Amino acid sequence: METLHEYIEREILPRYDHHDAAHQRDHAATVISQSLAIVAELKAQGEDVDEEMAYVIAAYHDTGLVEGRDVHHLASGRIIRGDENLRRWFTEEQIEIMAQAAEDHRASAKQAPRSIYGRIVAEADRLIVPEVIVRRTIQYGLEHYPELSPDEHYARTVQHLREKYGPGGYLKLWFPHSPNAERLAELHRLIADETRLRPLFDAIYSGETVRSSDSSASR
Repeated sequence: METLHEYIEREILPRYDHHDAAHQRDHAATVISQSLAIVAELKAQGEDVDEEMAYVIAAYHDTGLVEGRDVHHLASGRIIRGDENLRRWFTEEQIEIMAQAAEDHRASAKQAPRSIYGRIVAEADRLIVPEVIVRRTIQYGLEHYPELSPDEHYARTVQHLREKYGPGGYLKLWFPHSPNAERLAELHRLIADETRLRPLFDAIYSGETVRSSDSSASR
């Protein structure tokens, strides 16, 4: 009989192969890994959390990108609710909790997640490594705004970094003692220091545009 993990790996994770460069299968794998690490820490603190539920939420959290970035969190929730296969392993109550967690994971959400599972996937999705954040921002810009010049891409990158990750930005950390706290502080320092940020942007932008050109030429 097929296991839950076999089903996810066969039917769900391949969906990420069709997403933009910042949300490929490696992103899903990172969020899964981070979610399970948070679950392990919470269990060590005596919290009653279900590892398999956290795994599923992480695996499905960005599947809704097929319906567009603005509504992807809601679409991911609908995908979880609509997947009859999940009923082989979970109750209706568990499925609803997982769907709500996917809906609540978006960084720009105005309200706190409704359950600990929403906080887990939200925190895991916020793996903050400054170079990775800058790279994903550039990748998104190249994918969606190819007409912009390099300087315009840089301006867009800086604006996004400040609005989301800067002091007062809309990104929230749900576990303040997680490794993300120090990483966010480092990202604040990078955003404030153009002598570091611009060279990093230029190096990543150059590599991404070469990679994009090579990919186009091979088609």
